[in-house]
This record gives sequence, structure tokens and C-alpha cells, in this order.
Amino acid sequence: MSSTTIFTKNAPETAADLRQASTRIPVAEDNELIRAAAKVTRDLNTPKPAIYWADFLASVAVGYGALAGAILSPSTALAIAFGAVAILALYRAGSFIHELTHVRRNALPGFHFAWNALFGVPMLIPSFMYEGIHSIHHRTKKYGTIEDPEYLPLALMKPWSVPLFVVVAALAPVALLFRYAILSPLSLFIPPLRRVVVERYSGLIINPEFRRKPAEGELRRRWIACEIAASLWAIALIVMVSTGILPVRAFLIFMAIMSGSVILNQIRTLVAHLWENDGQEMSVTAQYLDSVNVPPPSTLPALWAPVGLRYHALHHLLPGVPYHSLGEAHRRIAAELPTESPFYRANHGSLRTLVVGLVRGSTGRA
Repeated sequence: MSSTTIFTKNAPETAADLRQASTRIPVAEDNELIRAAAKVTRDLNTPKPAIYWADFLASVAVGYGALAGAILSPSTALAIAFGAVAILALYRAGSFIHELTHVRRNALPGFHFAWNALFGVPMLIPSFMYEGIHSIHHRTKKYGTIEDPEYLPLALMKPWSVPLFVVVAALAPVALLFRYAILSPLSLFIPPLRRVVVERYSGLIINPEFRRKPAEGELRRRWIACEIAASLWAIALIVMVSTGILPVRAFLIFMAIMSGSVILNQIRTLVAHLWENDGQEMSVTAQYLDSVNVPPPSTLPALWAPVGLRYHALHHLLPGVPYHSLGEAHRRIAAELPTESPFYRANHGSLRTLVVGLVRGSTGRA
């Protein structure tokens, strides 16, 4: 028995209703759900390299092409249109960082390197900032606790925490540029600063209490290589802008598109969970119910929750299923389980419903 929730037979219609129900009765593990999910998806665990490569390379090509269009466009309206396309495409390309942490490197030869070379380093978000971090979020005894780097009880916090959570994301490109152009080189000569950089500024985290431990082995070697590359790129950007090689307008457009992509991801993160846990350990079923699916017929999640992220609750139930198979996994499980199963209670209709429910929930606790 865990400290989170079970639900009535009729699923709540909104995220706010779900939160109201979630504070009442502790939830037990639903073994029927777990067994059914594992049984009907056994053949879906193998990633298909052709899909990964085609999807990622197309996203990168469209993203950088639209970025160039925004920079070179003679009109403001056209630049904005190109910028919007660039934000969506680069956001999709960046979302593959989530897959890098779940797919074995030998299952996708060369993909991790290509992702870092084509996106991670140029956008100053190398994969080491997620590798070794995200896996903690999936540990049963860590999820939702103070040791989870990717969890904050937003629904239990002050109302201003929700908009602030999104607003701070707008400053991420500036922070990343400072981290790699200034802090990285300085930390080579100042050991106490290096410790701070590793612990607090080397992970894509949302829990301000989390402190990262130094990497070891192969991850440490990849970390050093990527950090050197990102640092050189960040310094080069600053030098090119300060010397006039790169026009200020082009640089600002690049930073704005980076910011837009990060904000979009932050909004998606805002509704990835219900954020109801108060730091207690949760069962697998409880973690699933605290997470969010936005399955079809909704169509917009394909844009704001790409690369399988629209099935975030299902991903927590089946973290080994690659993104391109999550839709099929969801259909199979739905066909296997009765309508009263908790499986359906992680499904939500839209981004708006989730955001409104979260804001109302936090306001109600102010």
C-alpha cells in the first residue's frame, strides 16, 4: 500500500477533479494492470533504427532550414512563420534526448553521437545533461521523492509556482551560454566551482534540492568530450557576435528560437504529471496514475508532446517500449482491460484541461 491514490469507477473528467479524488484514499498496486501491460507488449520492445534516423534527421533538417529562413527572411511576418516552424521541428529533434536514455547504444549504432553532433552541442544541451539523470526518475523508490531530479509537487505549491515554472525556461539559452562559455573554462582551474557546476548545472532537472554526483566510466568520458565541444561552440558564438562575424540580429533570432523550444518543452513538462506527491514513495500503479497520457483522437499532442511523450504515463509503466511503439501498446492494453481499470484514468483530453486543472489545484491550496 502506497501513500498515493485510488479512484472511483467513473474516471474524473478534469485534472482538477482527479486531484480532488487523489487526496482521499491510498492506492494499492494494480497487478492486473501491470501483468496485462507486460503480456500484450512483449514484442514491442525492439527499437527500429530506420524510424529513429528518418524522424530525427528530418526534424533537424526542417528545424535548421526554418532557422535559416527566419534569419534570412526580408519580412517580419515571414521570419515569425519560419521561427514557429523552427521551434516545433527543433523541439521534436531535441525530444530524442529522452530516447537516448532508454535505448541501448548498440541498438542504434551511431545515433547517440549523431544526436550530440547535430543537435546536443549546437543547441548547448549535450546528452550527458540527461543521461544518468532521467534514469533516477524511473526508479520506483525515487520517483516523486526529494531524490527525484525531475519532480516537484507543483499542485501542492503556491499558485505563482506554475507560471514561474514556465517563465524561467525563457532564460535557459542565456544560462546555457554562460554555463559553457564562462563556467566550464573557469571550473577547470577552480575546483570548488567545478564541484558546483557538476552538482547543480550539469543536469536537466527541476528539483532545486537535487545534487548530481560526478559521472564515472564511459559516461564520464562522453561527458568530457561533449562539454569540451559545447564550450568551444559557446565561446565561438560569443566571439563571432562580438567581432561582427555573426550579425546580432541572427544571433538574437537563434536565441529566441532556442528559448521558444525550451518553453514549449517546459509547458509539456508542466502537464507530464499531476505533481500531487508530497515526497513519499509510490507504487508503480501510483506513478502511472500520477502521470499523463493524451491519446488520440486529440491531434495537437503530436506537436507539443512529440516522440511518444503524449503517452507519458504509459512510458512510466513500460519504460522499455520505444517511442514509435507506444501508440500500438496503448491500443493493445485498452483492448485487453475492462473499462473500470485504472488504466484509462491516466488519459486526458487536452493541454488546456491539464494546465487549468493544475492552476486551479495549486490555487485551491494557496
